[in-house]
Amino acid sequence: MTSRATTLAPACDDGAGLYRYTVYGAVLAGAGLPIYIHAPTFFAETYEVSLALIGLALFGLRILDFAQDPLLGRLADNLGKWRGVAAGIASVILGAAMVALFAIPVPVDPLLWFIGCLAVLFTAFSFLWILFYARGITKGEELGNGGPLRLAAWREIGTLLGICLASIIPFLLFLIPLAAPLAVFAWGFFVASLLAAWLMASEWSGPSRREKGGLRVLLRDPVLRRLLIVGLCNAAPVAVSSSVFLFFVEARLGSETASGPLLMLFFLAAAASAPVWSRIAAVYGTKKTLVFAMMLALPAFSFSLFLETGDVLPFAIICLASGATLGADFTLLPALFSHNVDRVNGGGGQAFGLWNFCSKFTLAIAAAAVLPILEATGFTPSGPNTGEALWTLTLLYAGVPLVLKAIALIVLVWTPIEEA
Repeated sequence: MTSRATTLAPACDDGAGLYRYTVYGAVLAGAGLPIYIHAPTFFAETYEVSLALIGLALFGLRILDFAQDPLLGRLADNLGKWRGVAAGIASVILGAAMVALFAIPVPVDPLLWFIGCLAVLFTAFSFLWILFYARGITKGEELGNGGPLRLAAWREIGTLLGICLASIIPFLLFLIPLAAPLAVFAWGFFVASLLAAWLMASEWSGPSRREKGGLRVLLRDPVLRRLLIVGLCNAAPVAVSSSVFLFFVEARLGSETASGPLLMLFFLAAAASAPVWSRIAAVYGTKKTLVFAMMLALPAFSFSLFLETGDVLPFAIICLASGATLGADFTLLPALFSHNVDRVNGGGGQAFGLWNFCSKFTLAIAAAAVLPILEATGFTPSGPNTGEALWTLTLLYAGVPLVLKAIALIVLVWTPIEEA
């Protein structure tokens, strides 16, 4: 058992080219954070777009986003030798949409521009994410015993490091006297997306497994159905808390400069813990390890309910502890899902299209409910805010995610999942 655990951690000598997955995962993750955190805040503060309207727009966009994922998954499974070309085109579109969102003066109504840019960005991001994770299934097969967990460790470390960079770079740019810090970030991301696409180009030409079935095969399997439910429940806490993270740090903790470092601390802890969770899972089993990590997450995050103005240091400790538990979610759950998709010989693109569908459903609900509720209590991003508005913000950021995480834990405990 111990020797097997050693093979699952990222090795220094990466002859399989797994560093490409680290870099590509980092760039994709770098697109995700501005979408979820910076874009709503940017348009609310720069163009004074109503939080309620932004919430409703995000809800509609999320419906489009998760509804098209199964179709994008089918497309990914049928590209064949054109996978590399499609990935390259989508990478250009992804970078261009980011530039349009943050770096181009809005030529029409700000809300319409917000919706249009995000619709394009969501589509390109989702397609590349599905294609990337679907390729990971066959890549894991090529690596042999322990391949899925080994690949997951390399890939998710890149994903988490990309989130760290995307969280801190915009805030560092705000410290520099620049006219448009997010515009600089957007152009930098455009260049990074092109470089990552070039680096990953050789991986798309890898062998593609002949599929025996599509969505019907995937949904007919009871283990995969339950895993999708676990993924749905486990994504909900992150969806809710990420919707109001910046508001919580700025309004509840009273710090306008701590958001970037706190986000970076949170995701660096997750990245550092990812190979550790892989080793533990190899010894004790993936499900048991996930249950243990989620049980640790509940008390670690619960202290957020009691924070007050100025409690930045206690919140940093909470970010460190809860981020370390997040590393298990990021690494083990996709690896477990990939293993069971491979077990039924299902289509990788369609499988992760479904996975995306379930995860994004929670983001749609969060966007439609959380921001309008916050605004209804009188909360404003620029302040000042009443005690009732700040308590509502605390409940939305910490209380609701704790309940959702507990539900996800219960579902996982009572689900008989086949181990990788």
